[in-house]
Amino acid sequence: MTRFNKKNDILSYNNCARSCYNYLALIGVLLCCGCPLTASIAVTENVDNQRYLQNGPIGSNNDRLHQMLKGVGAAEPNWPQRAKQEVTDVKTEMAKLNTTYVYQNAWPANNVKLGAVTAVSFDKAGNVVIFHRVDRIWSQTTFNNSNVYQERNMGPIRENTVLGLEPESGKVLYSWGKNFFYMPHGLSIDPEDNVWVTDVALHQVFKFPPRGAGGKPLLTLGSAFHPGIRKKFCKPTAVAVLNNGDFFVADGYCNARIIKYSKQGEQILVWGQNSFAGFSYDVAPPNFFAIPHALTLVPELELLCAADRENGRVQCFYSNNGTFHSQYHNPLIGDRLFSMAYTPAAGGELVIVNGPTAELGVAPTDSNEVYGFVMSMRNKQLISKFGPNNLPFENPHDVAVTEDGNCIYVAELNPMRIHKFVHKSIAKTMSLSAVKIISSAQSEPAIATNMSETVNSIDQTQTAHHPSGKAIMVASMMLLFAGSTFALALIMARRRKRGCLPFGTHNRRHAWEKTEGFKLGGLLDRNGFEKLDQNASDEEQEQETTSLSQYA
Repeated sequence: MTRFNKKNDILSYNNCARSCYNYLALIGVLLCCGCPLTASIAVTENVDNQRYLQNGPIGSNNDRLHQMLKGVGAAEPNWPQRAKQEVTDVKTEMAKLNTTYVYQNAWPANNVKLGAVTAVSFDKAGNVVIFHRVDRIWSQTTFNNSNVYQERNMGPIRENTVLGLEPESGKVLYSWGKNFFYMPHGLSIDPEDNVWVTDVALHQVFKFPPRGAGGKPLLTLGSAFHPGIRKKFCKPTAVAVLNNGDFFVADGYCNARIIKYSKQGEQILVWGQNSFAGFSYDVAPPNFFAIPHALTLVPELELLCAADRENGRVQCFYSNNGTFHSQYHNPLIGDRLFSMAYTPAAGGELVIVNGPTAELGVAPTDSNEVYGFVMSMRNKQLISKFGPNNLPFENPHDVAVTEDGNCIYVAELNPMRIHKFVHKSIAKTMSLSAVKIISSAQSEPAIATNMSETVNSIDQTQTAHHPSGKAIMVASMMLLFAGSTFALALIMARRRKRGCLPFGTHNRRHAWEKTEGFKLGGLLDRNGFEKLDQNASDEEQEQETTSLSQYA
Protein backbone atom coordinates (compact mmCIF):
# COMPACT_ATOMS: atom_id res chain seq x y z
CA MET A 1 0.00 0.00 0.00
CA THR A 2 1.32 3.41 -0.98
CA ARG A 3 1.99 5.78 1.89
CA PHE A 4 1.94 9.59 1.54
CA ASN A 5 4.71 10.27 4.02
CA LYS A 6 6.98 12.31 1.81
CA LYS A 7 6.79 15.96 0.97
CA ASN A 8 6.76 15.33 -2.77
CA ASP A 9 3.98 12.81 -2.42
CA ILE A 10 1.90 15.30 -0.47
CA LEU A 11 2.44 17.98 -3.11
CA SER A 12 1.52 15.54 -5.84
CA TYR A 13 -1.63 14.60 -3.97
CA ASN A 14 -2.60 18.23 -3.51
CA ASN A 15 -2.02 19.04 -7.17
CA CYS A 16 -4.13 16.06 -8.19
CA ALA A 17 -6.94 17.14 -5.89
CA ARG A 18 -6.75 20.68 -7.19
CA SER A 19 -6.94 19.47 -10.77
CA CYS A 20 -10.01 17.37 -10.01
CA TYR A 21 -11.63 20.32 -8.27
CA ASN A 22 -11.01 22.62 -11.22
CA TYR A 23 -12.25 20.00 -13.63
CA LEU A 24 -15.53 19.66 -11.73
CA ALA A 25 -15.85 23.43 -11.46
CA LEU A 26 -15.49 23.82 -15.22
CA ILE A 27 -18.13 21.15 -15.84
CA GLY A 28 -20.47 22.95 -13.48
CA VAL A 29 -19.99 26.28 -15.24
CA LEU A 30 -20.58 24.76 -18.65
CA LEU A 31 -23.71 22.90 -17.54
CA CYS A 32 -25.09 26.07 -15.97
CA CYS A 33 -24.57 27.90 -19.25
CA GLY A 34 -26.43 25.24 -21.19
CA CYS A 35 -23.30 23.77 -22.76
CA PRO A 36 -23.17 20.06 -23.62
CA LEU A 37 -21.06 17.86 -21.39
CA THR A 38 -18.83 16.89 -24.29
CA ALA A 39 -17.68 20.48 -24.56
CA SER A 40 -16.35 20.41 -20.99
CA ILE A 41 -13.94 17.63 -21.86
CA ALA A 42 -12.37 19.67 -24.65
CA VAL A 43 -12.17 22.68 -22.37
CA THR A 44 -9.77 20.96 -19.98
CA GLU A 45 -7.18 20.25 -22.65
CA ASN A 46 -3.89 22.10 -22.13
CA VAL A 47 -5.19 23.88 -19.02
CA ASP A 48 -2.61 25.31 -16.61
CA ASN A 49 -4.34 25.08 -13.24
CA GLN A 50 -1.97 27.57 -11.62
CA ARG A 51 -3.15 30.33 -13.90
CA TYR A 52 -6.34 31.39 -12.20
CA LEU A 53 -7.63 31.89 -8.67
CA GLN A 54 -9.12 29.01 -6.75
CA ASN A 55 -12.42 29.65 -5.02
CA GLY A 56 -11.89 31.34 -1.68
CA PRO A 57 -9.31 33.82 -0.35
CA ILE A 58 -5.62 33.16 -0.72
CA GLY A 59 -3.99 35.93 1.27
CA SER A 60 -2.38 38.83 -0.52
CA ASN A 61 -3.63 37.56 -3.88
CA ASN A 62 -7.18 38.15 -2.71
CA ASP A 63 -6.24 41.69 -1.67
CA ARG A 64 -4.78 42.15 -5.09
CA LEU A 65 -8.05 41.03 -6.63
CA HIS A 66 -9.96 43.62 -4.61
CA GLN A 67 -7.63 46.29 -5.93
CA MET A 68 -8.24 45.11 -9.49
CA LEU A 69 -11.98 45.24 -8.97
CA LYS A 70 -11.53 48.85 -7.95
CA GLY A 71 -9.74 49.44 -11.21
CA VAL A 72 -6.49 50.61 -9.65
CA GLY A 73 -3.30 48.96 -8.49
CA ALA A 74 -2.04 47.78 -5.16
CA ALA A 75 1.48 48.07 -3.90
CA GLU A 76 1.83 44.68 -2.19
CA PRO A 77 5.23 43.33 -3.21
CA ASN A 78 4.77 39.72 -2.02
CA TRP A 79 3.09 38.20 -5.03
CA PRO A 80 3.14 34.54 -6.00
CA GLN A 81 5.66 34.05 -8.78
CA ARG A 82 4.40 33.21 -12.23
CA ALA A 83 5.06 29.75 -13.59
CA LYS A 84 8.20 29.40 -15.66
CA GLN A 85 7.67 29.93 -19.36
CA GLU A 86 9.75 29.75 -22.44
CA VAL A 87 11.90 32.88 -22.55
CA THR A 88 11.12 35.17 -25.48
CA ASP A 89 13.44 37.95 -26.56
CA VAL A 90 10.69 40.55 -26.84
CA LYS A 91 12.81 43.38 -28.21
CA THR A 92 14.34 41.20 -30.92
CA GLU A 93 10.99 39.80 -31.98
CA MET A 94 9.35 43.23 -31.89
CA ALA A 95 12.04 44.57 -34.21
CA LYS A 96 11.13 41.90 -36.75
CA LEU A 97 7.51 43.07 -37.03
CA ASN A 98 6.60 45.25 -39.99
CA THR A 99 5.07 48.70 -39.60
CA THR A 100 2.13 48.75 -41.99
CA TYR A 101 0.28 51.82 -40.68
CA VAL A 102 1.31 55.47 -40.91
CA TYR A 103 0.55 57.80 -38.01
CA GLN A 104 -1.47 60.97 -38.68
CA ASN A 105 0.14 63.63 -36.48
CA ALA A 106 -2.25 66.42 -37.38
CA TRP A 107 -5.45 64.46 -36.62
CA PRO A 108 -7.65 65.61 -35.02
CA ALA A 109 -7.33 69.39 -35.11
CA ASN A 110 -5.71 71.06 -32.10
CA ASN A 111 -8.96 72.75 -31.11
CA VAL A 112 -10.52 69.40 -30.15
CA LYS A 113 -10.18 69.38 -26.36
CA LEU A 114 -10.45 65.97 -24.70
CA GLY A 115 -10.35 64.30 -21.33
CA ALA A 116 -9.32 60.67 -20.90
CA VAL A 117 -10.66 58.95 -24.03
CA THR A 118 -12.16 55.59 -23.09
CA ALA A 119 -13.87 54.31 -26.25
CA VAL A 120 -14.05 54.76 -30.02
CA SER A 121 -16.46 53.47 -32.66
CA PHE A 122 -18.08 54.46 -35.99
CA ASP A 123 -21.57 55.74 -36.70
CA LYS A 124 -23.59 54.71 -39.75
CA ALA A 125 -22.18 57.63 -41.79
CA GLY A 126 -18.60 56.52 -41.09
CA ASN A 127 -17.82 59.29 -38.61
CA VAL A 128 -15.48 58.54 -35.70
CA VAL A 129 -17.41 58.59 -32.41
CA ILE A 130 -15.51 58.81 -29.12
CA PHE A 131 -16.44 58.67 -25.44
CA HIS A 132 -14.32 60.74 -23.02
CA ARG A 133 -14.31 61.68 -19.37
CA VAL A 134 -13.71 65.42 -19.73
CA ASP A 135 -12.42 66.37 -16.24
CA ARG A 136 -12.98 63.08 -14.41
CA ILE A 137 -10.07 60.89 -13.26
CA TRP A 138 -10.40 57.32 -11.96
CA SER A 139 -8.20 57.22 -8.87
CA GLN A 140 -7.77 54.91 -5.86
CA THR A 141 -10.44 56.83 -3.96
CA THR A 142 -13.05 56.81 -6.71
CA PHE A 143 -14.62 53.54 -5.47
CA ASN A 144 -14.67 51.87 -2.07
CA ASN A 145 -13.97 48.17 -1.44
CA SER A 146 -17.60 47.36 -2.25
CA ASN A 147 -17.22 49.03 -5.67
CA VAL A 148 -19.55 51.88 -4.75
CA TYR A 149 -18.78 55.22 -6.42
CA GLN A 150 -17.50 57.76 -3.87
CA GLU A 151 -17.73 61.02 -5.81
CA ARG A 152 -21.46 61.46 -6.39
CA ASN A 153 -21.27 64.90 -4.77
CA MET A 154 -19.45 66.12 -7.90
CA GLY A 155 -22.58 65.51 -9.92
CA PRO A 156 -22.58 64.37 -13.57
CA ILE A 157 -20.01 65.62 -16.03
CA ARG A 158 -21.17 69.06 -17.17
CA GLU A 159 -19.72 68.97 -20.69
CA ASN A 160 -20.47 66.76 -23.68
CA THR A 161 -18.86 63.35 -23.33
CA VAL A 162 -19.69 61.94 -26.80
CA LEU A 163 -18.10 63.55 -29.87
CA GLY A 164 -18.62 62.72 -33.54
CA LEU A 165 -15.50 63.52 -35.58
CA GLU A 166 -15.22 63.87 -39.34
CA PRO A 167 -12.86 61.02 -40.37
CA GLU A 168 -10.65 63.04 -42.75
CA SER A 169 -10.12 66.27 -40.84
CA GLY A 170 -11.03 65.29 -37.28
CA LYS A 171 -13.42 68.24 -37.07
CA VAL A 172 -16.19 67.91 -34.46
CA LEU A 173 -19.46 67.37 -36.34
CA TYR A 174 -21.69 66.83 -33.35
CA SER A 175 -21.52 66.30 -29.59
CA TRP A 176 -23.84 65.27 -26.79
CA GLY A 177 -23.91 63.56 -23.39
CA LYS A 178 -23.48 66.40 -20.91
CA ASN A 179 -25.04 66.38 -17.42
CA PHE A 180 -25.66 62.63 -17.55
CA PHE A 181 -22.54 60.47 -17.11
CA TYR A 182 -20.22 60.12 -14.12
CA MET A 183 -17.43 57.78 -15.28
CA PRO A 184 -17.69 56.87 -19.01
CA HIS A 185 -16.22 53.57 -20.16
CA GLY A 186 -17.50 51.69 -23.24
CA LEU A 187 -19.22 52.89 -26.42
CA SER A 188 -20.46 51.01 -29.49
CA ILE A 189 -22.94 51.77 -32.28
CA ASP A 190 -25.37 49.19 -33.64
CA PRO A 191 -26.48 48.66 -37.27
CA GLU A 192 -29.45 51.00 -36.70
CA ASP A 193 -27.11 53.78 -35.54
CA ASN A 194 -28.21 53.55 -31.91
CA VAL A 195 -25.45 54.35 -29.41
CA TRP A 196 -24.71 51.94 -26.55
CA VAL A 197 -22.61 53.16 -23.63
CA THR A 198 -21.54 51.92 -20.21
CA ASP A 199 -20.83 53.96 -17.09
CA VAL A 200 -18.78 52.23 -14.38
CA ALA A 201 -19.78 54.72 -11.68
CA LEU A 202 -23.49 54.27 -12.38
CA HIS A 203 -23.04 50.50 -12.96
CA GLN A 204 -25.43 50.86 -15.87
CA VAL A 205 -25.78 50.19 -19.60
CA PHE A 206 -27.65 52.62 -21.85
CA LYS A 207 -29.04 52.55 -25.37
CA PHE A 208 -29.45 56.02 -26.92
CA PRO A 209 -31.04 56.96 -30.25
CA PRO A 210 -28.74 57.97 -33.15
CA ARG A 211 -26.45 60.85 -32.15
CA GLY A 212 -28.07 60.89 -28.70
CA ALA A 213 -31.15 62.66 -30.06
CA GLY A 214 -33.29 64.00 -27.23
CA GLY A 215 -30.67 63.24 -24.59
CA LYS A 216 -32.71 60.41 -23.05
CA PRO A 217 -31.90 56.68 -23.31
CA LEU A 218 -34.20 54.27 -25.12
CA LEU A 219 -33.17 51.45 -22.78
CA THR A 220 -31.50 51.39 -19.36
CA LEU A 221 -30.14 48.30 -17.65
CA GLY A 222 -28.77 48.15 -14.12
CA SER A 223 -29.39 50.15 -10.96
CA ALA A 224 -27.79 53.56 -10.69
CA PHE A 225 -24.86 53.61 -8.23
CA HIS A 226 -25.76 50.14 -6.91
CA PRO A 227 -23.41 47.34 -7.98
CA GLY A 228 -24.79 43.81 -7.89
CA ILE A 229 -25.00 40.42 -9.53
CA ARG A 230 -28.41 39.23 -10.69
CA LYS A 231 -30.30 42.05 -12.36
CA LYS A 232 -27.52 44.48 -11.66
CA PHE A 233 -24.04 45.10 -13.03
CA CYS A 234 -20.76 45.87 -11.36
CA LYS A 235 -18.69 48.22 -13.50
CA PRO A 236 -19.86 47.01 -16.92
CA THR A 237 -17.24 47.65 -19.59
CA ALA A 238 -18.60 47.14 -23.12
CA VAL A 239 -21.53 46.26 -25.40
CA ALA A 240 -21.72 44.48 -28.77
CA VAL A 241 -24.94 44.32 -30.84
CA LEU A 242 -25.95 41.69 -33.42
CA ASN A 243 -27.79 42.54 -36.63
CA ASN A 244 -31.05 41.14 -35.20
CA GLY A 245 -30.86 43.51 -32.23
CA ASP A 246 -29.74 40.97 -29.61
CA PHE A 247 -26.78 42.30 -27.66
CA PHE A 248 -23.99 41.30 -25.30
CA VAL A 249 -22.76 43.11 -22.19
CA ALA A 250 -19.32 42.56 -20.67
CA ASP A 251 -19.98 42.87 -16.94
CA GLY A 252 -16.31 43.33 -16.52
CA TYR A 253 -14.49 44.53 -13.43
CA CYS A 254 -16.29 42.69 -10.66
CA ASN A 255 -18.52 39.93 -12.04
CA ALA A 256 -16.19 38.88 -14.88
CA ARG A 257 -18.95 37.55 -17.10
CA ILE A 258 -20.69 38.08 -20.42
CA ILE A 259 -24.46 38.36 -20.61
CA LYS A 260 -26.54 37.99 -23.78
CA TYR A 261 -29.86 39.88 -24.05
CA SER A 262 -32.70 39.96 -26.51
CA LYS A 263 -33.46 43.15 -28.41
CA GLN A 264 -36.04 44.00 -25.74
CA GLY A 265 -33.48 43.66 -22.94
CA GLU A 266 -34.44 40.19 -21.67
CA GLN A 267 -31.58 37.99 -20.48
CA ILE A 268 -30.81 34.97 -22.68
CA LEU A 269 -27.40 33.63 -21.67
CA VAL A 270 -24.74 34.18 -19.01
CA TRP A 271 -21.23 32.74 -18.96
CA GLY A 272 -17.86 33.46 -17.44
CA GLN A 273 -16.17 33.32 -14.06
CA ASN A 274 -13.42 35.34 -12.42
CA SER A 275 -9.95 33.90 -12.96
CA PHE A 276 -7.74 36.76 -11.86
CA ALA A 277 -4.33 35.57 -10.67
CA GLY A 278 -2.19 38.66 -11.11
CA PHE A 279 -0.36 37.47 -14.19
CA SER A 280 -0.88 35.79 -17.55
CA TYR A 281 0.28 32.65 -19.31
CA ASP A 282 0.26 31.43 -22.88
CA VAL A 283 -2.71 29.15 -22.22
CA ALA A 284 -5.64 30.10 -19.99
CA PRO A 285 -8.75 28.08 -19.10
CA PRO A 286 -11.57 28.92 -21.51
CA ASN A 287 -14.65 30.77 -20.20
CA PHE A 288 -12.71 32.23 -17.28
CA PHE A 289 -11.99 35.96 -17.33
CA ALA A 290 -9.74 38.42 -15.58
CA ILE A 291 -11.75 41.54 -16.53
CA PRO A 292 -13.53 41.14 -19.88
CA HIS A 293 -12.71 44.67 -21.00
CA ALA A 294 -13.93 45.03 -24.61
CA LEU A 295 -16.09 43.16 -27.14
CA THR A 296 -16.05 42.75 -30.92
CA LEU A 297 -18.09 40.66 -33.37
CA VAL A 298 -16.83 38.38 -36.15
CA PRO A 299 -19.95 38.10 -38.35
CA GLU A 300 -18.50 35.64 -40.88
CA LEU A 301 -17.88 33.05 -38.17
CA GLU A 302 -20.79 34.09 -35.93
CA LEU A 303 -18.41 34.80 -33.08
CA LEU A 304 -18.24 37.21 -30.18
CA CYS A 305 -14.69 37.99 -29.04
CA ALA A 306 -13.73 39.49 -25.68
CA ALA A 307 -10.54 41.18 -24.52
CA ASP A 308 -9.60 39.16 -21.43
CA ARG A 309 -7.57 42.05 -20.08
CA GLU A 310 -5.47 40.69 -17.22
CA ASN A 311 -4.99 37.31 -18.91
CA GLY A 312 -3.44 39.07 -21.91
CA ARG A 313 -5.59 37.27 -24.48
CA VAL A 314 -8.63 37.44 -26.76
CA GLN A 315 -11.31 34.81 -26.20
CA CYS A 316 -13.89 34.07 -28.92
CA PHE A 317 -17.27 32.37 -28.40
CA TYR A 318 -20.13 31.29 -30.64
CA SER A 319 -22.60 34.16 -30.48
CA ASN A 320 -25.66 31.88 -30.56
CA ASN A 321 -24.88 29.81 -27.44
CA GLY A 322 -21.76 31.28 -25.78
CA THR A 323 -19.63 28.14 -26.14
CA PHE A 324 -15.89 28.58 -26.42
CA HIS A 325 -14.37 28.72 -29.91
CA SER A 326 -10.76 29.91 -29.72
CA GLN A 327 -8.28 32.18 -27.98
CA TYR A 328 -5.54 34.47 -29.28
CA HIS A 329 -2.40 35.34 -27.37
CA ASN A 330 1.20 36.18 -28.14
CA PRO A 331 4.19 36.71 -25.80
CA LEU A 332 4.91 40.05 -27.51
CA ILE A 333 1.54 41.36 -26.37
CA GLY A 334 2.32 40.48 -22.78
CA ASP A 335 0.09 40.05 -19.73
CA ARG A 336 -2.41 42.82 -20.40
CA LEU A 337 -4.65 43.21 -23.45
CA PHE A 338 -7.03 46.15 -23.24
CA SER A 339 -9.02 46.02 -26.44
CA MET A 340 -9.37 44.52 -29.90
CA ALA A 341 -11.42 45.13 -33.03
CA TYR A 342 -12.13 42.84 -35.97
CA THR A 343 -11.73 43.55 -39.69
CA PRO A 344 -12.50 41.02 -42.47
CA ALA A 345 -9.52 42.38 -44.43
CA ALA A 346 -6.86 39.84 -45.50
CA GLY A 347 -9.02 36.89 -44.50
CA GLY A 348 -9.85 38.19 -41.03
CA GLU A 349 -7.65 40.16 -38.64
CA LEU A 350 -7.76 41.32 -35.03
CA VAL A 351 -6.37 44.78 -34.28
CA ILE A 352 -5.16 44.72 -30.68
CA VAL A 353 -3.83 47.21 -28.12
CA ASN A 354 -2.09 46.03 -24.98
CA GLY A 355 -1.34 48.02 -21.83
CA PRO A 356 1.43 48.99 -19.43
CA THR A 357 2.25 46.50 -16.68
CA ALA A 358 3.33 49.29 -14.34
CA GLU A 359 -0.14 50.84 -14.36
CA LEU A 360 -1.10 48.42 -11.59
CA GLY A 361 1.51 49.82 -9.25
CA VAL A 362 3.72 46.76 -9.62
CA ALA A 363 7.18 46.87 -11.16
CA PRO A 364 7.18 45.36 -14.68
CA THR A 365 8.36 41.77 -14.78
CA ASP A 366 9.07 41.72 -18.49
CA SER A 367 10.09 44.02 -21.32
CA ASN A 368 6.81 44.05 -23.25
CA GLU A 369 6.21 47.35 -24.96
CA VAL A 370 2.83 49.04 -25.36
CA TYR A 371 1.87 48.98 -29.04
CA GLY A 372 -0.93 48.27 -31.40
CA PHE A 373 -0.75 44.87 -33.11
CA VAL A 374 -2.39 43.24 -36.11
CA MET A 375 -2.99 39.50 -35.68
CA SER A 376 -4.21 37.07 -38.33
CA MET A 377 -7.16 35.00 -37.17
CA ARG A 378 -6.20 32.28 -39.66
CA ASN A 379 -2.81 31.39 -38.18
CA LYS A 380 -2.82 33.42 -34.91
CA GLN A 381 0.43 35.12 -35.93
CA LEU A 382 1.25 38.80 -35.43
CA ILE A 383 1.51 40.55 -38.79
CA SER A 384 2.58 44.03 -37.80
CA LYS A 385 2.74 46.64 -35.04
CA PHE A 386 1.94 50.35 -34.92
CA GLY A 387 2.31 53.28 -32.53
CA PRO A 388 2.37 57.08 -32.56
CA ASN A 389 5.32 58.03 -34.80
CA ASN A 390 6.38 54.36 -34.55
CA LEU A 391 6.89 54.79 -30.79
CA PRO A 392 5.02 52.99 -27.97
CA PHE A 393 1.71 54.16 -26.55
CA GLU A 394 1.42 55.03 -22.89
CA ASN A 395 -2.12 54.06 -21.83
CA PRO A 396 -4.26 52.93 -24.79
CA HIS A 397 -7.78 51.91 -23.75
CA ASP A 398 -9.79 51.06 -26.87
CA VAL A 399 -9.33 50.55 -30.63
CA ALA A 400 -11.53 50.62 -33.73
CA VAL A 401 -10.74 49.66 -37.33
CA THR A 402 -12.66 50.36 -40.52
CA GLU A 403 -14.20 47.38 -42.29
CA ASP A 404 -11.64 47.55 -45.11
CA GLY A 405 -8.78 47.69 -42.61
CA ASN A 406 -7.43 50.96 -44.02
CA CYS A 407 -7.84 53.17 -40.93
CA ILE A 408 -7.28 52.45 -37.24
CA TYR A 409 -8.27 54.71 -34.34
CA VAL A 410 -6.90 54.29 -30.80
CA ALA A 411 -8.43 55.89 -27.69
CA GLU A 412 -5.87 56.73 -25.02
CA LEU A 413 -6.38 57.64 -21.36
CA ASN A 414 -3.11 59.49 -20.85
CA PRO A 415 -2.10 61.42 -22.84
CA MET A 416 -5.76 62.26 -23.32
CA ARG A 417 -6.28 61.91 -27.06
CA ILE A 418 -7.55 59.92 -29.99
CA HIS A 419 -5.00 58.61 -32.51
CA LYS A 420 -5.46 57.91 -36.22
CA PHE A 421 -3.40 55.51 -38.36
CA VAL A 422 -3.69 54.97 -42.12
CA HIS A 423 -2.54 51.86 -43.97
CA LYS A 424 0.67 52.60 -45.86
CA SER A 425 -0.91 51.77 -49.23
CA ILE A 426 -3.51 54.50 -48.70
CA ALA A 427 -0.99 56.95 -47.24
CA LYS A 428 1.20 56.49 -50.33
CA THR A 429 -1.67 57.43 -52.64
CA MET A 430 -2.55 60.44 -50.52
CA SER A 431 1.02 61.76 -50.47
CA LEU A 432 1.51 61.51 -54.25
CA SER A 433 -1.65 63.47 -55.00
CA ALA A 434 -1.29 65.96 -52.17
CA VAL A 435 0.22 68.81 -54.22
CA LYS A 436 -2.70 68.82 -56.66
CA ILE A 437 -5.25 68.66 -53.86
CA ILE A 438 -3.75 71.60 -52.00
CA SER A 439 -3.21 73.78 -55.07
CA SER A 440 -6.85 73.34 -56.06
CA ALA A 441 -7.91 74.36 -52.54
CA GLN A 442 -5.89 77.58 -52.31
CA SER A 443 -9.09 79.57 -52.45
CA GLU A 444 -10.01 78.02 -49.09
CA PRO A 445 -7.09 78.88 -46.75
CA ALA A 446 -8.36 76.86 -43.77
CA ILE A 447 -8.71 73.68 -45.81
CA ALA A 448 -5.37 74.21 -47.53
CA THR A 449 -3.60 74.73 -44.21
CA ASN A 450 -5.13 71.60 -42.72
CA MET A 451 -4.21 69.54 -45.78
CA SER A 452 -0.62 70.81 -45.76
CA GLU A 453 -0.27 69.77 -42.14
CA THR A 454 -1.70 66.34 -42.93
CA VAL A 455 0.57 65.79 -45.93
CA ASN A 456 3.58 67.04 -44.00
CA SER A 457 2.73 64.56 -41.23
CA ILE A 458 2.36 61.68 -43.67
CA ASP A 459 5.60 62.41 -45.48
CA GLN A 460 7.62 62.89 -42.31
CA THR A 461 6.52 59.56 -40.90
CA GLN A 462 6.93 57.52 -44.07
CA THR A 463 10.11 58.95 -45.59
CA ALA A 464 12.20 56.26 -44.00
CA HIS A 465 9.81 53.48 -44.91
CA HIS A 466 8.00 54.26 -48.16
CA PRO A 467 9.00 55.35 -51.70
CA SER A 468 6.36 58.09 -51.83
CA GLY A 469 8.61 60.48 -49.93
CA LYS A 470 11.32 60.03 -52.53
CA ALA A 471 8.80 60.60 -55.31
CA ILE A 472 7.78 63.93 -53.82
CA MET A 473 11.43 64.94 -53.38
CA VAL A 474 12.14 64.17 -57.05
CA ALA A 475 9.10 66.18 -58.17
CA SER A 476 10.19 69.10 -55.98
CA MET A 477 13.71 69.01 -57.38
CA MET A 478 12.36 69.03 -60.93
CA LEU A 479 10.21 72.07 -60.20
CA LEU A 480 13.13 73.84 -58.57
CA PHE A 481 15.34 73.04 -61.55
CA ALA A 482 12.72 74.41 -63.97
CA GLY A 483 12.36 77.58 -61.93
CA SER A 484 16.12 78.03 -61.70
CA THR A 485 16.50 77.54 -65.46
CA PHE A 486 13.84 80.15 -66.14
CA ALA A 487 15.52 82.62 -63.75
CA LEU A 488 18.89 81.99 -65.41
CA ALA A 489 17.36 82.63 -68.82
CA LEU A 490 16.08 86.02 -67.61
CA ILE A 491 19.52 86.98 -66.28
CA MET A 492 21.26 85.97 -69.50
CA ALA A 493 18.77 87.87 -71.62
CA ARG A 494 19.28 91.09 -69.68
CA ARG A 495 23.05 90.75 -69.77
CA ARG A 496 22.86 90.32 -73.54
CA LYS A 497 20.87 93.51 -73.83
CA ARG A 498 23.55 95.37 -71.91
CA GLY A 499 26.29 93.83 -74.03
CA CYS A 500 28.14 92.41 -71.10
CA LEU A 501 28.10 88.72 -72.02
CA PRO A 502 31.65 87.52 -72.66
CA PHE A 503 30.58 85.52 -75.72
CA GLY A 504 28.20 88.10 -77.28
CA THR A 505 28.71 91.32 -79.34
CA HIS A 506 26.81 94.55 -79.44
CA ASN A 507 25.98 94.38 -83.16
CA ARG A 508 24.86 90.77 -82.87
CA ARG A 509 22.57 91.66 -79.98
CA HIS A 510 20.83 94.31 -82.06
CA ALA A 511 20.70 91.94 -84.94
CA TRP A 512 18.70 89.31 -83.07
CA GLU A 513 16.48 91.96 -81.53
CA LYS A 514 15.40 93.00 -85.04
CA THR A 515 14.84 89.48 -86.32
CA GLU A 516 11.29 88.96 -87.47
CA GLY A 517 9.18 86.07 -86.29
CA PHE A 518 8.58 84.57 -82.84
CA LYS A 519 11.73 84.30 -80.69
CA LEU A 520 12.26 83.67 -76.98
CA GLY A 521 13.99 87.04 -76.80
CA GLY A 522 10.77 88.71 -77.88
CA LEU A 523 9.22 87.62 -74.62
CA LEU A 524 12.13 89.19 -72.74
CA ASP A 525 12.12 92.51 -74.60
CA ARG A 526 10.58 95.49 -72.87
CA ASN A 527 8.27 95.79 -75.88
CA GLY A 528 6.82 92.41 -74.83
CA PHE A 529 5.83 91.82 -71.17
CA GLU A 530 6.98 95.19 -69.97
CA LYS A 531 6.29 94.71 -66.25
CA LEU A 532 8.32 91.54 -65.95
CA ASP A 533 11.54 92.26 -64.07
CA GLN A 534 14.19 90.31 -62.25
CA ASN A 535 13.07 91.18 -58.70
CA ALA A 536 9.51 89.99 -59.29
CA SER A 537 10.77 86.74 -60.75
CA ASP A 538 12.99 86.09 -57.73
CA GLU A 539 10.07 86.65 -55.34
CA GLU A 540 7.88 84.16 -57.17
CA GLN A 541 10.70 81.63 -57.22
CA GLU A 542 11.26 82.01 -53.48
CA GLN A 543 7.56 81.59 -52.70
CA GLU A 544 7.32 78.53 -54.89
CA THR A 545 10.37 76.96 -53.24
CA THR A 546 8.99 77.63 -49.76
CA SER A 547 5.63 76.10 -50.63
CA LEU A 548 7.14 72.97 -52.13
CA SER A 549 9.50 72.43 -49.20
CA GLN A 550 6.51 71.58 -47.02
CA TYR A 551 6.03 68.35 -48.92
CA ALA A 552 9.66 67.23 -49.10
